[in-house]
Amino acid sequence: MSLEPALPRASYVDPAAWEHERERVLLREWTCVGRRADLGLGEARRLAVVDVLGESVLLTSDEERTLHAAYNVCRHRGSQIVPAPPDSPPACAEVGALRCPYHSWTYGLDGRLLRAPHTEDGDVDPDAFGLHPVGVGEWAGFVFVHLTPADAEPLADSVARATRTLANYGLGDLVTGLRFDYEVAANWKVVAENYNECYHCGPVHPELSRLVPAFGSGGSGLDWDDGVPHREGAWTFTLSGTTDRAPLPGLDEAERTRHKGELVYPNLLLSCSADHVAAYVVRPRSVDRTSIECLLLFAADAVADPAFDPSDAGDLWDLVNRQDWAICESVQRGMSSRAYTHGWYAPMEDDSADIRRWLLPRLEGRRP
Repeated sequence: MSLEPALPRASYVDPAAWEHERERVLLREWTCVGRRADLGLGEARRLAVVDVLGESVLLTSDEERTLHAAYNVCRHRGSQIVPAPPDSPPACAEVGALRCPYHSWTYGLDGRLLRAPHTEDGDVDPDAFGLHPVGVGEWAGFVFVHLTPADAEPLADSVARATRTLANYGLGDLVTGLRFDYEVAANWKVVAENYNECYHCGPVHPELSRLVPAFGSGGSGLDWDDGVPHREGAWTFTLSGTTDRAPLPGLDEAERTRHKGELVYPNLLLSCSADHVAAYVVRPRSVDRTSIECLLLFAADAVADPAFDPSDAGDLWDLVNRQDWAICESVQRGMSSRAYTHGWYAPMEDDSADIRRWLLPRLEGRRP
């Protein structure tokens, strides 16, 4: 099998190509914004403000704990209802309504216009002046938004493979036990492609490769549906390969000793071990900058235990993460050279790292 050309240089380094991709693809896909509980939306009458691809979005949980989402833009004069500079970290509060600080136009948690002061004698139809809606959905404890809801396909379609392959992990019942935040000077596709192959694992991740020998051999022939076995005596992703925590309930025999991973395009990466799941929420910021939130998810009773200590998993993941981000930044710097035109996919990378199958049809305005 011959080498296949990867995406062209411009896809990774050209700001104009990034803006086209953002508008044509990313703003028209379901995007993960984090765990519902971590966003503070587990209870009724709550508001979270999140930055999604440069757009400020209001997320609310109403009196019945139903999720709603809208652009953070008042319908009167365009003020942000909750002032939030670009790239602001998520903010959460308990609220009963959404009131614009400029002229006090007030909206319900579902986005309906409730009150527009001093317009009582005018022709202001509340039904015509609700907040601009954003699609919102929940899967396995994660909240997803769609910034072009009129074009949205069912969220279930985007998560169908992960729903099938990770069914036994009980993702919706897990809770965050440890969190890492990273800023990576690389295009988000470099991060996604790196995650989706293990050709690099031998040279970049010696500790991980000792834990999972198949990774060190270049990852050829890995069976992600059945999971990838650890070395003899190891069964989870810690530096020792073991832990005092019990395996997650519901796993089959193979999953108790194997590792599974999924990429839910475009921005949720899941690495599943027997006792915990590492979830990466990838946030593209610009053509060469990506923010990444790494959440280590554990069984709720494990986290509630006063003796809970996630550092055995955290030490390994933080090491592996920093190795990945360093090599991704090196790739980004190399791609920025005038000598680079495009990369190549080795045969073992063709099925896994090839982001073209997902991206190119969408850039052309069609779905595969």
